[in-house]
Amino acid sequence: MIKGKVLVTGGCGYIGSHTILDLWENDFEIISIDNFSNSLPISIKLIEDIGGKKLVNYNIDVTDYRKTEKVFKSNDIIGVIHFAAFKSVPESVANPTLYYDNNMIGLLNILKLCQLYNIKNFVFSSSCSVYGDISELPVSESTNLGQQKSPYGTTKRMGEEIINDIAKSSNNDSNYILLRYFNPVGAHISCKIGELPLNKPSNLFPVVTGVGFGRFEKLTIFGNNFETRDGTCIRDFIHVSDIAHAHTLALEKMLMPSSKNICETINLGTGNGVSILETVNAFEEISEIKLNIELGIPREGDVVAIYADNKKAKEYLNWNPKYNLTQMMHTAWEWEKLKDNIILSC
Repeated sequence: MIKGKVLVTGGCGYIGSHTILDLWENDFEIISIDNFSNSLPISIKLIEDIGGKKLVNYNIDVTDYRKTEKVFKSNDIIGVIHFAAFKSVPESVANPTLYYDNNMIGLLNILKLCQLYNIKNFVFSSSCSVYGDISELPVSESTNLGQQKSPYGTTKRMGEEIINDIAKSSNNDSNYILLRYFNPVGAHISCKIGELPLNKPSNLFPVVTGVGFGRFEKLTIFGNNFETRDGTCIRDFIHVSDIAHAHTLALEKMLMPSSKNICETINLGTGNGVSILETVNAFEEISEIKLNIELGIPREGDVVAIYADNKKAKEYLNWNPKYNLTQMMHTAWEWEKLKDNIILSC
């Protein structure tokens, strides 16, 4: 039985595509908005091949209010999952105007249209970058937010504040769940879809696998003298399919008759901090390939160490991550080896 139609903005991107597959598996009907600013149209074919269904995608920019409204007007939508935003920390440092313009206007347009068309359930794609550099580890949802290290992180914090203000307004009767991702990695268990950025990736996993495959010459480790156990930054890597499933659970939570006027912020991470060197070692063990590594200076915008307290996600959403670091790296590596042939076959 179909539970209703869900709009996924940025549906052809990395997390969006995996979330669509998870929503399909859990009997939701999906429409997508994606203008392929950081994804490829072939993603639609990959999603359809795995899911066995046709995906309706509107190739428009959510910063265009008029065109976006047409999507809302022509569909009976029960909920929105909002991924559509730029997400590169280094790029946001280099071009903050681009990030404030795109990420904030797109979010505001979607929120206005949800109110106009009486859509009561909204899931926001947030980030652990809202925490900034902090001394308390692991971080919980009640951890005081530090100064964000990048314009990207600031747009996510501003987005959360906007949503919280709307949720507290006197005329609000909608539900909001804000999911703070830590570091999504890996590929679908089928290894037929994974991270597929238009430009050279800045995230660690696709750079590691790309160097291992020979796509890139070397891996640069940005700093090895931090106050961590091996001198490199520490991150909480979480499999993209675990992240995706949390969105399904969030929607199902909001659709329960008992859910009225909720606004919850929830961390999505494994709760385990893994260093950059430990991640490299995991790849080299799985692939039996020695990576070409160089040491670089720390990047502006990078946090030294962060990992999640995920107790709230487990209790509130009944969410439990399934994949460990070895499985994350295995799916990422298999996707790296297969993706050229998969794309050519489409």
